[in-house]
Amino acid sequence: MTKSTDQAGEVSPPDSSDSVALQDPAYRRAVIDLLGALAYGELSAFERLAEDARLAPTLVDKAEVAAMATAEFEHFVRLRDRLTELGADPVEAMAPFRTPIDAFHAHTAPADWLEGLVKAHVGDGLAADFYREIAAYLDPGTRALVLDALADTGHSAFAVDRVRKAIEADPKMAGRLALWGRRLMGEALSQAQLVVAERDALGALLAGGVDRQGMDLAAIGRMFARITENHTERMSALGLQA
Repeated sequence: MTKSTDQAGEVSPPDSSDSVALQDPAYRRAVIDLLGALAYGELSAFERLAEDARLAPTLVDKAEVAAMATAEFEHFVRLRDRLTELGADPVEAMAPFRTPIDAFHAHTAPADWLEGLVKAHVGDGLAADFYREIAAYLDPGTRALVLDALADTGHSAFAVDRVRKAIEADPKMAGRLALWGRRLMGEALSQAQLVVAERDALGALLAGGVDRQGMDLAAIGRMFARITENHTERMSALGLQA
């Protein structure tokens, strides 16, 4: 059996087939890179949501966002612990991704509560789609861990409900929030392309290897087409035009 997620959200240890895959030094570097990027992304999401909770208009909203932040931190802990199991220093593994991820959040700092909700739903969704695409090229155990870390923390339904109600109360907000969603899309894609371009191990993972299928240019194009389509669906769920 490979690593799996049980009903409590725990991830079981990898089996021997996963260990064999991780004996390839190049593949191991790619996995450590990927987990490092995810770990810092989860830590940043925790910090951002904790900040967003202060903008919440009601105690109910504040509690909901605080719960989301807690879930993100739990994901971070699992990724950090797995990096340690692989013999990597989690801080060193996360370090290369601090600048691009921090830059993304600096360029997309929400101006208010509603922009924060759209970013949590749309921006995080875009990042999750990108990493899920990469997960298809991982060993089963690592794939299960990645998909578990990308699991919805409950913010999707919450964000959709609050944003839709706000637009119903003031339809003029739809235009501003739609523009914000498009900006998030552009920034997120730029960040994803930058991360892959600057990290040779991740680029090699997507390119494949002697015993692993990779992505050619056509496949990469289809990948970004799927990400764009998912973005359009998320915007529509919020009542916004992509």
